Amino acid sequence: MSTSTAKPMVAYLKWAFIVTGVGLALGAALGWQTTGTLSGALTIFFICAVLAVLEISLSFDNAIVNANKLKTMSPVWQHRFLTWGILIAVFGMRIVFPLLIVVIAAHVGPIDALIMAAARPAEYARIMQEAHLPIAAFGGTFLMMVALTYFFDQEKDVHWVEWLESRMASYATIKGVEIALVLILVLLFSRLLEGEARNVFVYSAIYGLLTFLLVEVLGGFLDRTQETTRAAAQGGLGAFLYLEVLDASFSFDGVIGAFALSQNLFVIAIGLGIGAMYVRSMTIMLVERGTLAEYRYLEHGAFYAILILSVIMYCQTLVHIPEVITGLGGAALIGVALWSSIRSNRCEAGAAPK
Repeated sequence: MSTSTAKPMVAYLKWAFIVTGVGLALGAALGWQTTGTLSGALTIFFICAVLAVLEISLSFDNAIVNANKLKTMSPVWQHRFLTWGILIAVFGMRIVFPLLIVVIAAHVGPIDALIMAAARPAEYARIMQEAHLPIAAFGGTFLMMVALTYFFDQEKDVHWVEWLESRMASYATIKGVEIALVLILVLLFSRLLEGEARNVFVYSAIYGLLTFLLVEVLGGFLDRTQETTRAAAQGGLGAFLYLEVLDASFSFDGVIGAFALSQNLFVIAIGLGIGAMYVRSMTIMLVERGTLAEYRYLEHGAFYAILILSVIMYCQTLVHIPEVITGLGGAALIGVALWSSIRSNRCEAGAAPK
């Protein structure tokens, strides 16, 4: 769809605005119910707003990658991802996933984990923080494979950083080159850890690598037989699963980082849920407006941001890096990519024969 016939931006953000209003109202009500004071209600209101901004800044590159994958999917599976997928993203990754971590780490039942989140938030937050190492290793590895697979592609002919990307594309003929690079980084970072932490990092990273490969194999297997309607739907399922695992990997950092602002699971779910709705709205806008085709380097900026995020997640196993740095860094890269795209379009328009 061309930008001349596309809906105005406000139309894409309608549901995000509605969810923002409802979410912030729930946050204020939760603050009033737990503290009984206006200042407490305003504090929770503010925390929910900050968490939403944090989620948007961390996940804007996620929206671009989602749009890149969605444009190859059938309209039916696009709709399923943008409806079911957002429910999984909000409720699964922002509520069920943190509870599942506590269930596994503390060896308690789901109900006990929920009670702990409501009645003993400090203990709940402590368990989540202790689980950061395997989460960072798993998510960092998956995201690193996502980024490297984009650059090590011999069919990729549009390059932003020409001297680097052209070489990476030429090396794509070497089978498994991106896997080798990831494993080298895993070994290097593991050498900086000691004792049990080293084993946890290596095993978690391997599971992240295996998850990426299994999702790729599943998607490839389902895409092989797209000659029938049923098989085409299955191919959509493979892409759907890929996007869900990708969203989960993006969510790891935001969910863990949110505990720096609040230890209340429900406050975190409200704030990150609001942010997730904006990511969904931006994804729809990018697909329908054809923004990725119009701004040729936008994808490049997103995948560079993903690559840097994956390295940061590895570094966070050694030192704490504030989430604001991660979010602003990714947003800055995408901004530079957008500026480069606009500049390139203007140069082409000026060079075109009149």
